[in-house]
Amino acid sequence: MSPGFDPRSLPLIRQLREPDPTARGAAARSRRSERLRPRTEGVEPVKSICPFCAVGCGQRVYVEDGRVTQIEGDPDSPISRGRLCPKGAASRTMIQSPSREYAVKYRPPHGSEWQELGLDEAMDMIADRVLASRAAGWQQEDEEGGTLNRTMGIGSLGGATLDNEENYLIKKLFSALGIVQIENQARI
Repeated sequence: MSPGFDPRSLPLIRQLREPDPTARGAAARSRRSERLRPRTEGVEPVKSICPFCAVGCGQRVYVEDGRVTQIEGDPDSPISRGRLCPKGAASRTMIQSPSREYAVKYRPPHGSEWQELGLDEAMDMIADRVLASRAAGWQQEDEEGGTLNRTMGIGSLGGATLDNEENYLIKKLFSALGIVQIENQARI
C-alpha cells in the first residue's frame, strides 16, 4: 500500500460504512458527480405524446430558444409511466435530424434522380393514380353474375402510428372506393 493511503476511502468500504448499502446515494457520489447538473434544469417541459405508434406514450419535451433539447418519458402518463421505447426516446431526430426532408420528393419511372414537387401537384398525382388503378382493377361482378363492386388493383397497409380514429376514416374512405385489401401494421 502506498503511504498516505486510507483503506476507508475505498468505495466498497465507504458503501458499507455509510447508511447507503445499495450504493445509490452518498456512496456513489464523487466530487465531480456532485458538481453535475441536469441538462434540463430550469427548462419547463411541454407535455406531448410519442408519434411512433398507437400506444400513445407520454413525453416531456424540453424546448429552449425554439429548439427541442431533450425528450424523455412523462411519469404522469398512465400509459407509459415515464418510460419510452428506443424509438420514442430518439423522436427528437424526427424534428431536428440533418437528413430530414422538408419537401415532397418524386422519382419518375426509370429516373435516377429525385425531383422536388409542390404538395398540390403531388396530391393531384396520387389522386390520379388511385382513380386509374381503381378503374383498371375494377370488378363489377363475379363469374356467376354476383355483384362485387370492388377493385383488386389497390391495397392498403396502414402504419402503427395511426390512432383508431384515423384508421376508422381510412377504412371508410377505402371501402367507399371499393378497396377490399385493407390491413394495418398494428394487427400483423
